[in-house]
Amino acid sequence: MGAAMRRIHVGNALSAFGLGFTVPYLYVYVAQVRGLGSVTAGLVLAVFAVAALIVLPFAGRAIVRRGPLPVLLVALVTAALGALSLGLSASAGTVLLSAAALGAGQAVMQPALATMIVDCSTTETRSRAFAMQFFLQNLGLGVGGLIGGHLVDTTSASSFTLLFAIEAAMFLVLVAVMATVRVPRAPRVEEAPGQTGGGSWKQLLGNRAMVQLCVLGFVLFFACYGQFESGLSAYGVEAAGITTSALGTALAANTLMIVVAQFAVLRFVERRKRSRVIAAVGLIWAVAWAVAGYAGLGHGSQTMATAAFISTYALFGLGEAMLSPTLAPLVADLAPTGLAGQYNSAFALVKQLALAIGPAVGGPLGASLHAPYIVAFLLFSLGITVLAVRLGRQLTDVQNQPSLARSRVVTQSGAPADAAVVAEA
Repeated sequence: MGAAMRRIHVGNALSAFGLGFTVPYLYVYVAQVRGLGSVTAGLVLAVFAVAALIVLPFAGRAIVRRGPLPVLLVALVTAALGALSLGLSASAGTVLLSAAALGAGQAVMQPALATMIVDCSTTETRSRAFAMQFFLQNLGLGVGGLIGGHLVDTTSASSFTLLFAIEAAMFLVLVAVMATVRVPRAPRVEEAPGQTGGGSWKQLLGNRAMVQLCVLGFVLFFACYGQFESGLSAYGVEAAGITTSALGTALAANTLMIVVAQFAVLRFVERRKRSRVIAAVGLIWAVAWAVAGYAGLGHGSQTMATAAFISTYALFGLGEAMLSPTLAPLVADLAPTGLAGQYNSAFALVKQLALAIGPAVGGPLGASLHAPYIVAFLLFSLGITVLAVRLGRQLTDVQNQPSLARSRVVTQSGAPADAAVVAEA
């Protein structure tokens, strides 16, 4: 791991730390501490998703034209200003504007950092680089949430002001760290023959493999990440009688599984076709939903129901550990020369859309219609397997199994393997 990649991973860990440091406490801060009510607090959480959906298409174009590092630095400064302003805001208007700035900045960090990883890695190292990124993101989220929870006091607005001020200072420190990164110069869209700014989205939509991957990604994020803190937790409380402490244990089991399994499964994943790995994740998650069904719909003891529910979150974590070295590198390998930032931003946009729709659909369904909820998401998981198999037919041999190549492949969907354009990242 070179010096540039080490700094990029520091950026991933610290940005995730900032997210875990404040976001879990936003609702309490806005609704109770500032006394702005549950409606405004709900709007703040919605603003995070809306801001991401608005800025990500523009972020992709900016990354392609200017490079990922300048875009990342602007995102960090924007997030720092949003965090500091949020800690000082006392009215609904300023809270919403501050949340929009913070949400937009954090949303842009993801594709910018992912593109930097692509630029600083090769086909042989990319899966491990993204696995490390996912590991550090989860570690940062967990540590940030733990420390933030011990710093806040719901009876004192100043404790939350301190929380957001620390987050803002951390983003500014990260600006200084990332400004020292020397990213290898990747081709820009103006330098690629036949590429124009207005045609990059058209080209992306014409890439059948990328479109299928985006559809698959939407189902993945909708059926898993979009349910963790909404539908699945509501189902566990209402149908399985899970206590809040057991729910916390289940979330911890998910993180622990990722930490333990991430590098254990990496060797297995690197030797397999990516489409088959994703298909296997769909089957694992189908088992997870079946276990969740037993927890809430079975007739076992409360202890068995709790154990089954915790196992559901652990199985989801195993699938996540398999996906982290698979999805992001595949997006990079599908991107033509100079358009990695565009493709990363498009995939991040799909993720944000799924995370916005998932809780809205899953929350009410999981809380009231227990059996239909389990059956629906079990079918979604099986759908992941079907979509992954279909995606495999659109990939070249090297895109599907990068261990077959010695260098990064940047080729459009549908091109035969011997016509791939090979370039060092």
